[in-house]
Amino acid sequence: MTTHPTIEHHPDVAEMRARFEQATSTPRGQAVEALAFLTGVYLAASPWIAGFSGLTALAVTNLILGIAYALCMGGLLGTAYERTHAMAWCAVAIGAFTIVSPWLVAGSVDTTRSIWNNVIVGAVALLLGVAMAATGERRASAARARGRRRMPTA
Repeated sequence: MTTHPTIEHHPDVAEMRARFEQATSTPRGQAVEALAFLTGVYLAASPWIAGFSGLTALAVTNLILGIAYALCMGGLLGTAYERTHAMAWCAVAIGAFTIVSPWLVAGSVDTTRSIWNNVIVGAVALLLGVAMAATGERRASAARARGRRRMPTA
C-alpha cells in the first residue's frame, strides 16, 4: 500500500507560507494590520462614540461590521498571513458596505452624523483592506518574477 504525502508538505507551499509571513514582519505590514484592527474596533464602538446609538439598526450594523472587520484584519481568524491576506478582500467589501450602510439599513438612520461617520470609517477600512491585499500581491508578483529569472532557457 502506497501513501502519498499531503499538499501541506509540498516545498512550494512551505516557501509560499514563509514569503507571506515575511510580508507581515515588515513595518508596513504591521502598521496596516494595527491600524486596520483599530479601525474595526472604532467601527464597532462608533455609534456610542459619535452619538447615534439611538438609531438601533445602524448601531447594530456598525457593531457587527466592526467586529467582523477587526477579526478579519487583526489576524485573529488566521494564524498565517496567507489567510489574513485572503480575508483582506473580505475587509474591502466590509469597508464598501460601511460607506453605503446608512442608506441601505432599514429605518430612518441617515442623519448627518451617522453618514459622515460611516463614509469616513468605511473609506479608511476600504483603503486599509486594499493596502493589506496589495502587500501580499506585491510579494507574490516579485516572487513570480524571481522564479522566471531562475528558470533555465532551452
